[in-house]
Amino acid sequence: MFHLREKINKLYTVENYRKIAPYVRPYWGRAMIAVLITIPIGAMDAVIAWSLKPYMDVVMLEEQTTSFQTVLIPIIIVAFSLVQSLLNYGATYFNTWVGQKIAQNVKIDLYNKLMHYHAGFFDQTNSGKVLFRFNKDVDTACGGLLSNLKHFTTRFFSSVSLIGVLFYNSWQLAIVAVIVLFGALYPMTTLRRRLKSIMNKTVFSGSVLITHYNEAFNGNRVVASYNLYDYQNYRFKQTMRSVFKLGMKMTQRTGIISPLMHFIVSIGVAAVIWLGSYLIVSKQITPGNFVSFITALIMLYNPIKSIGNNFASIQMSLMAMERVFGLMGEVPAIHNKKYPVKLKDVSGVIEYRDVCFEYVPGKPVLKNINLKIECGQTIAFVGNSGGGKTTLVNLLPRFYDVKSGSVRINNRDIRDYGLRSLRDKIAIVFQDNFLFSGTIRENILLGRDDVSQEQIDEAIQSACLDEFVGSLEKGLDTEIGERGVLLSGGEKQRIAIARAFIKNAPIVILDEATSALDNKSETVVQQAIDNLMKDRTVLIIAHRLSTVRHADKIIVVNYGEIVEEGTHEQLIEKEGSIYASLYKAQLQ
Repeated sequence: MFHLREKINKLYTVENYRKIAPYVRPYWGRAMIAVLITIPIGAMDAVIAWSLKPYMDVVMLEEQTTSFQTVLIPIIIVAFSLVQSLLNYGATYFNTWVGQKIAQNVKIDLYNKLMHYHAGFFDQTNSGKVLFRFNKDVDTACGGLLSNLKHFTTRFFSSVSLIGVLFYNSWQLAIVAVIVLFGALYPMTTLRRRLKSIMNKTVFSGSVLITHYNEAFNGNRVVASYNLYDYQNYRFKQTMRSVFKLGMKMTQRTGIISPLMHFIVSIGVAAVIWLGSYLIVSKQITPGNFVSFITALIMLYNPIKSIGNNFASIQMSLMAMERVFGLMGEVPAIHNKKYPVKLKDVSGVIEYRDVCFEYVPGKPVLKNINLKIECGQTIAFVGNSGGGKTTLVNLLPRFYDVKSGSVRINNRDIRDYGLRSLRDKIAIVFQDNFLFSGTIRENILLGRDDVSQEQIDEAIQSACLDEFVGSLEKGLDTEIGERGVLLSGGEKQRIAIARAFIKNAPIVILDEATSALDNKSETVVQQAIDNLMKDRTVLIIAHRLSTVRHADKIIVVNYGEIVEEGTHEQLIEKEGSIYASLYKAQLQ
């Protein structure tokens, strides 16, 4: 069973290398230069060890301290060391350049992947996990792997050349040294298994730690107003204790490898000294051979003592690569069918046909919803909190997909349409609209460069923003801060309405767009909303029932079912009407 698991892991690693190949290919030339440079870097280690034999034999045996060799050999050693240093710098530069380029391209693709994840992913995933898996894992995979690759390729060619020096000086001693070398490397074969069992927990705790920092930044006012300093510090300390325990478990499982290798290596050195002494006495090797051999052996063994730590880093990089390409291979739950149809216009009916939906299996949120919305109608959804109003509307732009039934536009299932063309026909104004850091202009245009100044001015006027923008020194080019922190709630809402005007979509969704505003702001925003609703099909999720009196149809949704529908007048006059009781309660 263990061998089968190891084979699967090897196949999976090969598959990941195949996946990373397209990212390496554009920089293949520089990557190869970085690898090829390591050959002379490693091989030059053998020069020092090899040169000691003729040097020691001349000085110790022939006692010719003025010999040409005694002057030439030190000069050769210095010259080779200089060349080795320059090549080492070149290898580091090329490795870093290639590593950062690969990481950059992987992050770009992962970011694009993240943008296309469905709403359910963000409902269930905290910000720390996103930052860890989409950013930190890439740095670990690309940066760590390539920097350690340089170290290992250098050590490989150095080891090969040094082993050559060992056999050149004494094949008997070389056999002992190589046997000990393989014995020292053996503990690394179990390292991946030791690491993998706790890596998932480490990733989780790392993501939770990042989430704490995000909450400290975004929730600073709540922390201050509720004096949550001690509470937040306690939560942070608990997470840090968990991180500490995982770090110690990692050390327990991997820390023994380097000391064990050190001990095995010391046995090899002792064995070589014992056997070497015998070979010198028996005249099978010269003292020069022995000094050269010992120098090569120390140069070979010394990196082996710490190689366990580098190998652990490589294994963590490989596992990070598995997680990264695991993300790359995921297919978002909401995606286009193989041959999607382009939604050109919305001229027919919007229909919910026997729609059922659930976030958690076995806990239905919507139950057999049937509803028709004529083109150009204004439909308001009201009802108890958590009854399914927002979910019902969120199915239209396919933030989620139905469990059963279908949502249809122009008598066609919306899953047949391409996501881009479907969402191009829908503008949404949320209760809490997200604004990007930048200027008012950038937040209204949202990357569009095909909008004239005349269209912008018209959108600003229709959104009742003209007076506010006119009062600003820089006008539309005023910076609004991260998430629009420099604006009031009403100003944010009107910027969101202005974006909807620029989008000019035939369907507008208003998700409790005025429920968080004071009376003065609500009046201005409601005027902007009224302008936006003209000549469009409008779906309103309303908490304040006074804002939906003039809707063409009011749908009352309670506990995932449509329990009433009709105009304001019809529902008010209906005996035992749920809507009427809600309306009267709000008036009181």
